[in-house]
Amino acid sequence: MTRMRPLALATFAALSLLAGCSGFIDKPQRPVLFDMGPTQRVAVQAPQADPRVPLILPDIEASGALDSSAVLYRLAYSDDHELRAYSQSRWSAPPPQLVRQRLREQLGRERPVLTLDESAALDRQNLGALYLLRLELEEFAQVFDSASRSRGVVRLRATLLATTGSGEQLLGQRSISVEGVAPTADASGGVRALTAATDAAAADIGQWLRQVRQPR
Repeated sequence: MTRMRPLALATFAALSLLAGCSGFIDKPQRPVLFDMGPTQRVAVQAPQADPRVPLILPDIEASGALDSSAVLYRLAYSDDHELRAYSQSRWSAPPPQLVRQRLREQLGRERPVLTLDESAALDRQNLGALYLLRLELEEFAQVFDSASRSRGVVRLRATLLATTGSGEQLLGQRSISVEGVAPTADASGGVRALTAATDAAAADIGQWLRQVRQPR
């Protein structure tokens, strides 16, 4: 019987050990991706006699951590100035994009909602005035008031302009701050709370637009 040399024997033992342990090595986990899910269905209302002014909704502005795909949270009971991120959870797109998509779906039930490119292709002379809604996302995070209780907080800065053939007219500016209750104290609960808060912000903006006097 041929004997193995010490070096070959050591190499064989190491390879055998790695092969036996390979089934116990944890593979890197991919982060869980979240979006805001489908919007809730609502009853379709009859067309109004006076169609509402079309709305241009450009990309929402944001800076810092809000312009990434991280799911963010704060521990208000510990240090509410520290913005943290879940390590194994991500948004499917940066929050400004998701919020804009959600707002377009919600506001589009009452009036045409256009991008800047779509509005540029329109015949402004025949269409008349348009609303231009500029938004800045200032807060979009899950806030823990205790280890077991949290909420989703969304803050937006909104500026509404009327665009006509003669230029732009400022119609109003306001801050929008809304919250949604998180059903669970984890990333999934935070996502649902932030989705509810975004829907509440859309309802707030829709009511504001209905109260604005149409430009002449």
